[in-house]
Amino acid sequence: MEIFLYGVRGSIPAPLSNQEYREKVISILRLVAKSEGKAFSSPEEWFDQLPEPLNYVVGGNTTCVRIIGSSGVELVVDLGTGARVLGEDLVREKFGQGKGEASVFFTHTHWDHIHGIPFFKPMYIPGNKFTFYSPLEDLPERLKYQQEPRFFPIHFDHFGSERNFRRLQKGEVLEIGGVKVEWLPLKHPGGSIAYKFTENGKSFIFATDAEYNGEDFPLIQEQKPFFKGADLLVLDAQYTLDESFQKFDWGHTSYTMAVNCASSWEVKKLALTHHEPAYSDEILAIILDDARTHAENLGAKDLSIVLAREGMKFKLV
Repeated sequence: MEIFLYGVRGSIPAPLSNQEYREKVISILRLVAKSEGKAFSSPEEWFDQLPEPLNYVVGGNTTCVRIIGSSGVELVVDLGTGARVLGEDLVREKFGQGKGEASVFFTHTHWDHIHGIPFFKPMYIPGNKFTFYSPLEDLPERLKYQQEPRFFPIHFDHFGSERNFRRLQKGEVLEIGGVKVEWLPLKHPGGSIAYKFTENGKSFIFATDAEYNGEDFPLIQEQKPFFKGADLLVLDAQYTLDESFQKFDWGHTSYTMAVNCASSWEVKKLALTHHEPAYSDEILAIILDDARTHAENLGAKDLSIVLAREGMKFKLV
């Protein structure tokens, strides 16, 4: 099972600003000046030696994840603005020939999780087939509403592809192309869903738009059977701890609580996601360092923590 991250920002797209780009370049040039002509075999090798976050951008697109099972089955979670980039990749494959088929799971329908749909090219190509999964009874109406003529010139019903809807039932477990799919409701205004994908004994859980705070320790323990021992957990970590106090009931988690949850659930790898749109890459790098320090202080020495970034790929075998 392979997992690809196409969008990791929360709430609204946040492209890299000119000022942030300038600061990155200046920081790199300062390192060049200090290198005193140290030899590298290639510019690529030199670039790879740069400290984080100078050798990457976190990315500004909102939530979209691609999962490919060992059988080749295509699974997608959410179609935020990252879906535009995913679509570009898919049309270079069989989706460009109208021979693609994918299952799309929606965590919920807040804008940052659906507003890539009108720009998702494979949906326009006849022959492609999509099945949309959600516990929401009115998911078709919600997606169509986004593309009413007042908001977008092409209606949802005018896509060329075949689109079907499947409502998930409480406690339902699916198997698609050899991948087991389970789901769990999360604490979020309007609701949100965590999805768990398991294949060959390896599990990936995507749990964005979830709020866990100091009052939720009973809930964290209650949900432990679902999360326990996940090989990879991509979890909402939009806020600092102080911000989470100021934005109580806004539906998101501090990175401190995200680490607490992952530690309690005995997760192997935690990827912090749904990044605050106001945070620069440099701030997010500081958050990552703080999260790792917090894990050490908890005694969670076996917990690996990374920052979710666009273009990231994980392979669970």
